[in-house]
Amino acid sequence: MAKMNLLQAINNALITEMERDKRVMVFGEDVGHFGGVFRATSHLQEKFGKGRCFNTPLTEQGIIGFANGLASQGSVPVAEIQFGDYIFPAFDQIVNETAKFRYRSGGQFDVGSLTIRTPYGGGIAGGLYHSQSPEAFFAHCPGLKIVIPRNPYQAKGLLLASIRDKNPVLFMEPKRLYRASVSDVPEDDYELPLGKADVVQEGSDITLLGWGAQIEILQKAAEMALEDGVSCEIIDLRSILPWDAKAVAESVMKTGRLLINHEAPMTGGFASEVAATIQERCFLYLEAPVARVCGLDTPYPLAHEKEYMPDQYKTYEAIKRTLNY
Repeated sequence: MAKMNLLQAINNALITEMERDKRVMVFGEDVGHFGGVFRATSHLQEKFGKGRCFNTPLTEQGIIGFANGLASQGSVPVAEIQFGDYIFPAFDQIVNETAKFRYRSGGQFDVGSLTIRTPYGGGIAGGLYHSQSPEAFFAHCPGLKIVIPRNPYQAKGLLLASIRDKNPVLFMEPKRLYRASVSDVPEDDYELPLGKADVVQEGSDITLLGWGAQIEILQKAAEMALEDGVSCEIIDLRSILPWDAKAVAESVMKTGRLLINHEAPMTGGFASEVAATIQERCFLYLEAPVARVCGLDTPYPLAHEKEYMPDQYKTYEAIKRTLNY
């Protein structure tokens, strides 16, 4: 075991896989000698050479188009989009090419070896173009997997599993945790399962569901609620697509209540999909409507970031409302 922050765990996972599989290559804007804007790819070029870790032109559509081509001919590309907000110029390549490549060829060709890494979310005073959470845009698109880690241990195991998965994976990293989250991480090779939720804390009165950096928010809200005698079960979804509806439903059938927290705006956010599925599966078990604590339906505000964020206080108030329904 070694103490690592989230960035170090990601860097360690990339080194682990690049050493294991010579087909793995890492590329994106400034990922080479500079090591990426957050330094997630530090020393990779030095260690593996410019043929396996290199800078691309500033064109997200080009990065993913190039990655699709590499993956289709047997390479294992790990493409970095510098910020989640910058992924939209590559939207057509991801949803119309990456996600559909195997389907449209009847299984003759695929780009399943492609992993797309991108930092997402707010909390760093990044304003409207460096703080968005675009996971729900891609969750609507069959053919992709979407994975979001909550801490360094999860990040390394999930990233290794993502690179090795036989499907293209969008791996979204909560940037406000890059240096803030530190935990023990095995230096050895290990994987964590994709598509399987993780019960972070068991409880009996209400299920709190989230992913990424919001798990810490849920834990803080649960501590506040515990002082009122409320026992909260906390589930980290980890994979947005596919998502573990079975695990969430089993928890809700036990607690009778569900609160979903995500940083993206509420309207059309992934909480809506979870809420619809759970009311179908658990309608007779629910003691209260499914609660959503999300970002505001506004472009991400710089000056009012604290007001925008679905923090532990908003979450705690929603827990109380749900218990008192």
